[in-house]
Amino acid sequence: MKLKKASWISAIAITALALVTAGCGGTSATKNASGGGAAGSTDKIVIKIGTVQADNEPINVYAKKLADSVKQRTNGKVEIQVYPNSSLGNNKETFEQALAGAPVVGSADPSYMQDYVPDFGVLNGPYIVDKAEDYNKILKSDWFKGVSSDLEKKGLKVLAFNWYYGDRHVVSKKEIRKPSDLKGVKFRIPPSQMWKETFSSLGATPTELQFSEVFTGLSSGVIDAAEAPLSSIYGLKFYESAKVISMTGHFKALTGMVIGKKYFDSLPADIQQILVEEFEKFGAEESKFAIEQDAEWKKKLEAAGAKFVTDVDVAAFKEASKSTYTKFSNWTPGLYDKIQSIVKQ
Repeated sequence: MKLKKASWISAIAITALALVTAGCGGTSATKNASGGGAAGSTDKIVIKIGTVQADNEPINVYAKKLADSVKQRTNGKVEIQVYPNSSLGNNKETFEQALAGAPVVGSADPSYMQDYVPDFGVLNGPYIVDKAEDYNKILKSDWFKGVSSDLEKKGLKVLAFNWYYGDRHVVSKKEIRKPSDLKGVKFRIPPSQMWKETFSSLGATPTELQFSEVFTGLSSGVIDAAEAPLSSIYGLKFYESAKVISMTGHFKALTGMVIGKKYFDSLPADIQQILVEEFEKFGAEESKFAIEQDAEWKKKLEAAGAKFVTDVDVAAFKEASKSTYTKFSNWTPGLYDKIQSIVKQ
């Protein structure tokens, strides 16, 4: 699969910038442009947020609200720019830019973080929590502080991991009511072991495809089905290619906002604090909005011609997917039970 144009342009820019810095000794202006921004510098700090969601989805709407708030709190010193719809690259490419020292914040679910800290992946497991609010207990736990610290050692800093944007459901050309209905179905997954193991356990045939290519994949028959929150199904118009939405609720879409540790550490302490506070604040606001708006997304999709299957045997899906948690040999033993004990406290 070809690398996105936006991504390789970013890569070239980062490389060129490094050469300029090396050649001129790294002036104050150069440091700021590459994400340096030394304490006491009066140069403007520009930070980009990259997401794979459509511009009108809650995560991007609230990212823009965050940008306005940060600008106000820093008297214009910090400018946050939002790049939706994979325009800054896919999730993996965005985190590669962050690790390279670029002033970039990547948004992604926990399955991408497990590439760096394996235990992170459990947060994206099927039916790991019964309701979105359960995540709050996990995010406040000593366990989460530990995996976040481990992630920093790998070069990535969690600004906030409380950006929730809805239960994920199946979108396809046929009705899905029980796991056996997925047998042999070419099911879109990202390059993620969690997705692969989950949909394999449900009998589907996992097929890797970038999120930005799901619409054409459904239209062309490269895939038979995909899954996403209702906001994404509407925002990216998946319903035009596949009109049946089966309410499986297999994943609850928790998203983290993550920045490169090296770049974050180069920022003045007051700016660091503001960023953490604002990402936490707007994550909570976005989550509340996303939960409240789920019914509205359903109405919009129905008005657009989508058909909903609500009599899904969720208990059967939950039981069938339990084997997923046995497929990760690099997890800490007893991890699933640990998370369940935190939720039940």
